[in-house]
Amino acid sequence: MSCSSPSVQMDEVKRRAQSILSSSGVAQDVKSDVQTIANMDVPLSEKYCHLAVEAMLKENTTSSSRQEVWESLSRLVKALSILEKYGCNLACPARPKYWRSVKHNNPVFRTTVDAVKGGRKVLFLYGYTNQQVDGLSFPDEVSEPDTDKVAAVTLEVMTLRTEVDMLVKGTHPHVESFKDVVPFISQQQNVMGSDQVVVPSSDQQNETKLSPPKPAPRTHVAPPPKPAADSECNLCGSSSSLVCPSCNGQCFCDACDGLFHRHPSRASHKRDKIQKISEGHNRIFLTLAKTSSPSLSTWECSHCTTVNEMRAVLCSTCDRPRLATAASNIQENSVSLPASTNTEWECKSCTMVNQGSSILCEVCERPRLATRPLVPPKVFSPGSRADTTKWTCQFCTFVNAKTTTACEICNLPCKEPPADAVLQSLQQTPPVSKDKPQPAVKPPQLKLREDVELHRQKVMREDGMDLIRRIREAETRGISPEEIYAALCVCRSSDVDPCDWLSSELPHLLDEICAIAASVQLSSKAGDSGIYPVEAEGVSTGEGLKLSRAEAKQAWLAAGGDTERAVTQLLRNRQAKMRELHSLGFKEVAQCEEALRQSAGEVKGALSLLQRPLLEPFHQRIWSEQVEPPIDPKHQDKQRMCRRLLALYNLPSWGRCELVLSLLQEPDVSYSLEDVVQAVKESPDKEFIKRLLNNECPCCLDIFPRGKMQSLTSCQCSVCQECFTQHFTIAVRDKHIRDMVCPVCSEPDINDPEQLDSYFSTLDIQLRECLESDVFELFHKKLTEHALMKDPKFLWCCHCTSGFINDGNQLKVTCPYCRQSFCTQCKKPWEPQHQDLTCEQFQQWKRDNDPEYQRQGLAGYLRDNGITCPHCRFQYALTKGGCMHFSCSQCRYQFCSGCNNPYHKTVCRTPQCNHTGLHAHHPRDCLFYLRDWEPLRLQTLLQKCGVEFNTDPLNAAQNAEACGVMEQKDEGGQQEDSPCGGQTQPGQAGLCEKHYKEYLVSLINAHTLDPALLYDNQELNRACERYQVTLQRVDNEADDAYYPRLRKKLMEFPLGERVPRNK
Repeated sequence: MSCSSPSVQMDEVKRRAQSILSSSGVAQDVKSDVQTIANMDVPLSEKYCHLAVEAMLKENTTSSSRQEVWESLSRLVKALSILEKYGCNLACPARPKYWRSVKHNNPVFRTTVDAVKGGRKVLFLYGYTNQQVDGLSFPDEVSEPDTDKVAAVTLEVMTLRTEVDMLVKGTHPHVESFKDVVPFISQQQNVMGSDQVVVPSSDQQNETKLSPPKPAPRTHVAPPPKPAADSECNLCGSSSSLVCPSCNGQCFCDACDGLFHRHPSRASHKRDKIQKISEGHNRIFLTLAKTSSPSLSTWECSHCTTVNEMRAVLCSTCDRPRLATAASNIQENSVSLPASTNTEWECKSCTMVNQGSSILCEVCERPRLATRPLVPPKVFSPGSRADTTKWTCQFCTFVNAKTTTACEICNLPCKEPPADAVLQSLQQTPPVSKDKPQPAVKPPQLKLREDVELHRQKVMREDGMDLIRRIREAETRGISPEEIYAALCVCRSSDVDPCDWLSSELPHLLDEICAIAASVQLSSKAGDSGIYPVEAEGVSTGEGLKLSRAEAKQAWLAAGGDTERAVTQLLRNRQAKMRELHSLGFKEVAQCEEALRQSAGEVKGALSLLQRPLLEPFHQRIWSEQVEPPIDPKHQDKQRMCRRLLALYNLPSWGRCELVLSLLQEPDVSYSLEDVVQAVKESPDKEFIKRLLNNECPCCLDIFPRGKMQSLTSCQCSVCQECFTQHFTIAVRDKHIRDMVCPVCSEPDINDPEQLDSYFSTLDIQLRECLESDVFELFHKKLTEHALMKDPKFLWCCHCTSGFINDGNQLKVTCPYCRQSFCTQCKKPWEPQHQDLTCEQFQQWKRDNDPEYQRQGLAGYLRDNGITCPHCRFQYALTKGGCMHFSCSQCRYQFCSGCNNPYHKTVCRTPQCNHTGLHAHHPRDCLFYLRDWEPLRLQTLLQKCGVEFNTDPLNAAQNAEACGVMEQKDEGGQQEDSPCGGQTQPGQAGLCEKHYKEYLVSLINAHTLDPALLYDNQELNRACERYQVTLQRVDNEADDAYYPRLRKKLMEFPLGERVPRNK
């Protein structure tokens, strides 16, 4: 074969393995090919095309200690195992959900891949080239990984892991390929293949010189056979520590030596201690300490006859002092003083060693001073013989078979002779010895048994505490106690940590168990029963058995870590699950196996997957776009309709469903099914439900259920949702914000500020759900303007009717919208003559010097002293004549134009007011009362108080027959400003009688004249009733004396506080 043949063969194996791995992504499928590549004698540069293996090994083995180098290689094996999983996940068609990124904060990643050098370079080869803050990820433009390249890199990672693992275990066939890469590899190979005696180093030679020389063995005693370097205990197979020359050089550990040499026939054997000298990595060289004869370098324990080293103070087997003698041992049945309460004590019933502070035994709970329970003697009937097939242990009272010499429970030997020997001893006469009788000395076997038992219990306690510690450590890492126990059973003979073994080696073992189970199943079908007996009854598995790791893990845990038992248990579990699925009606074997594999062996999950195709027609019918037929109350199948109601509307009971159908079957009903169902959910009372379903809207007069009626918090009225929405939409778009009241009762009272603010806060929540977005935004805009109007610095422009906030203190202010100026106090357009003059001085100047003002005469006077809204201070150039109920167009405030008092639509807060309709409370000097006086009477009041007034027109232009004073009129449902047009009368200054009265009343109000001076007796009584003035009449008091006194009492009450008094 040519030198290139291995390379050609390796390339063929690589191509085949890459093809399988890129299609399946399962490492178990290429395990044999990886092992083949790892065993080939090919240079590393040819074997690894993607990985820089030599650089990676050199970087991870840079240490001067052989132990550290081998520990680094073990870490590298774990890291490569994790990298192998990353590659298999990327190559697998069913990739994990988060395959695009690798997080650095992952504890497994941090302790494996990040713990070695070169690990992230492998991830770069996989495609994780985008560096992030918390890890690596694929670039955003990459949608799928390059499976061919990933499979090639993964195959090299698997090969390198296999080779490094063989290096650590010492089974690599071509170690010379790594002699220039891994340090100490050549020394390790020499140590493994050498059978020669290792010469100790100079330091060890110096230590040997300090110890006393060993005497040569006696010539008549044959030297015992030298134990091998890898000697094991002949009983348990663990590492040996003693060798017995009398037993043909057999090696024993401490525990087995105590049990084996407890027998009386072997109690006198002398054992030799095997000295262990560690040299190299994981290799132990044994040298035999010659102690079969007395020597100055060793000493023999007088209790257990173990030969110990010269420097040992305590015996290595029984832990007794060097100077202790056999005579000093206290016999078991001898009477002695009670031990100290601070020392440990041994239970005489179960031999358990307990703490000195405990009173009861931890195992059998017997008292400390209780004696060993006696075994009841067996009573044999006359003529019968004792049962010689069993014997009872005197320590634990367990009945053992005759063939056993030690108890199966406590491992203590049988103290009673067989029953046949007892009978023979009773029948025979003991021979008389002619020799001098020797004193009876009790052999020390009993004490030896006690000490060995103490040692056994100590070892059991230490092993138990160690197991508990490992279990607690594993629980912090999320590993169950069952997994720890099984891992300890597997790696008991090595120093590998069980948790690390579970994370690195268990997946490979589970894959191996699955592969073995599949091969066993195939061989059993071919006629070869194999070594695993599997029950073949019932349902047979498919040709290609597919098993999951979860099933393999469950079987492995049940088998206690035994691979062969796990394979058998795995196949039995799978066939039991197949039988169960077969009993449920699923006959297709391939589908059942695939469902079990996808559900990780769970029968419920597999059943869900198998039932999904069967339920597909039902799901398509449910989720189809076809409209579900409505529920027909008159359908013949009443139960079917009730079932549909229960399923669709979640009614509380079957009786409620029947109630729904009965309501819908009543004649002349217009209820909808949803309304009836909602009403039935609220109450089972049929009459109450009818009241809920029959509510008349006062706006449209239609019948609606109560759930579709809307009401405000300010009243008890309810309207339908459509009328509610339409009313407030029109109010927001076309009316003032104060018009947004109840469409039925016009509540609440908009003139009450406190009630209005509370009303708007709740109305905002109701309108948010029913109004459109643009209408709701307009409502908020008007609500904001309404709040701004309450600011004392808010002003209305007299030119464009716009509002704004004025922060200045000057009389002249300029509107930011129309850029025209006006006075902040009199609200008149600004003129230069107003500068440095008060509003009264400027008004008088206009009367004296302005020709246009003089031409208008009293009409201009009434216009200048027009109506000012007391709420928003908006000024109207209108007279007060006509209807006294004035509504401001800006703020919708309703007030009396004569006294500025508000109008109330309902009951007001005035004490003893019984009016429930529209009304206002006017003072006695209001135009509301004085307009009923004749002009002559008003002139009399002015003359009596010395106030001048006009009776003739100021100019010829005012001699027109029609009054030209502007006033607000209601025309076509809208309020417009137009001339009065009334007939003028002589002696009334060119005005109509109505406006001339207004002119005279304005003079009365400007000079604060009290009209009570001209009240007659009847008017005086009515005024006193309004003001609630009571005055007792003196006995026989005449009217001429009483009414002047009553008028004086009435005039003590002040005039109207809000009456405009402009001059």
